Amino acid sequence: MERGEFKVTMSKQEVVAAALPLQEHWLPLSNLDLLLPPVDVGVFFCYKNEQSMSFWSMVGILRKAMAQALVTFYAFSGEVVQNSVGEPEILCNNRGVDFFEAFADVELKDLNLYDPDESIEGKLVPKKKHGVLAVQATELKCGGMVLACTFDHRIADAYSANMFLVSWAEMAQSKSLSLLPTFRRSLLNPRRPGHIDPSLNDMYVPITALPPPQNDSDVDQDHLISRIYYVTAEQLDNLQALASSNGFKKTKLESFCAFLWKMVAKSDTKIGCAQKLCKMGIVVDGRTRLSERGNYQSHQASHMATYFGNVLSIPFGGEKVEDLVEKSLNWIGLRLIDRCQPWPRYTAVGVKRGPAFVVSSGQRFPVLKVDFGWGLPVFGSYHFPWGGNAGYVMPMPSPAGKGDWIVYMHIFKEQLEFIEREAAHVFKPLTFDYLSQI
Repeated sequence: MERGEFKVTMSKQEVVAAALPLQEHWLPLSNLDLLLPPVDVGVFFCYKNEQSMSFWSMVGILRKAMAQALVTFYAFSGEVVQNSVGEPEILCNNRGVDFFEAFADVELKDLNLYDPDESIEGKLVPKKKHGVLAVQATELKCGGMVLACTFDHRIADAYSANMFLVSWAEMAQSKSLSLLPTFRRSLLNPRRPGHIDPSLNDMYVPITALPPPQNDSDVDQDHLISRIYYVTAEQLDNLQALASSNGFKKTKLESFCAFLWKMVAKSDTKIGCAQKLCKMGIVVDGRTRLSERGNYQSHQASHMATYFGNVLSIPFGGEKVEDLVEKSLNWIGLRLIDRCQPWPRYTAVGVKRGPAFVVSSGQRFPVLKVDFGWGLPVFGSYHFPWGGNAGYVMPMPSPAGKGDWIVYMHIFKEQLEFIEREAAHVFKPLTFDYLSQI
């Protein structure tokens, strides 16, 4: 059997609802929630099961703990419906969470985590058909387990999902919840009167003013694929040293983003591409930033720290491909900070289309906290093969806990092939040999 080729058999599908009755009510989405399209996000964890617990015992623990966690995180137990004006809202009716139980005839050591399109997509991460959250527990031939969730991004960002995952694990071990979610949408009410920055007039144009789409056969032939790599702490330190200058030390994330920006630009070597803009966006969590600006009283700021929903923005920078290719990494690092603007939903007139991708920092990914009683996962990652023409990259802490990163990348195939050739010393394909060190 080739790595990644295996059969998954579904044994049962049930619905897990909150353990206590819930009064039905509507929970509106915030303005930030409404910016997102109806797209689902996946996350999965791999467990060795060193305590040799039976699969059904583990499933029983998961189901009971989830029912308890949904009492507090009740938004995950509802469903998305339209309100009277056609906007999506959460109907908190304790519909429950679809819970799938499955068996895969593959051992953990043979799971091709490097190529999640082959091993994870459509097999181990469930497709959410109803509700807000779907869960799948898959027993492996070796006795291990893959636990995966798929949730509606309009309802929760990664920060919110992480809160739930940690709370779910705490319930499984009969611990008190370390964080209680806040659903107060008033924390994100717009200013009165509102304020619109004049720069937005240069960012957005009517769709009717856009030029006809370009007929780029090369782009049509290329497609987005997913890969998972690990980057060692040593390589991160090297990138940080190259990106820093004049006594100003860049963060590891800034340094990594600068290097990836350069690599993606270099991968676009077609004739006439040098003058195109290569765009990079960085997802920013606004919880602490909103609090720092004094917009809220101290008790409200504490609520922002546990706010459940989306508090995201995507500042981006666009630079000419030739500049990113020729300039040093510290120059790119400076441009990364200086050229931040809101990520546009439409392309401005006159700007040549070039490569684009988004980086979302997953440094808070709770891979070292999601222990349901049979040990910490040996691996965990988000799985987000979103649509569109922009790539998506998420670096997360390695479960090895020694400063290494796990990097999920969903970008164009040609870009990934170039990066694997030119930056093989940085991006190492994830293998079980690396995970076996944990």
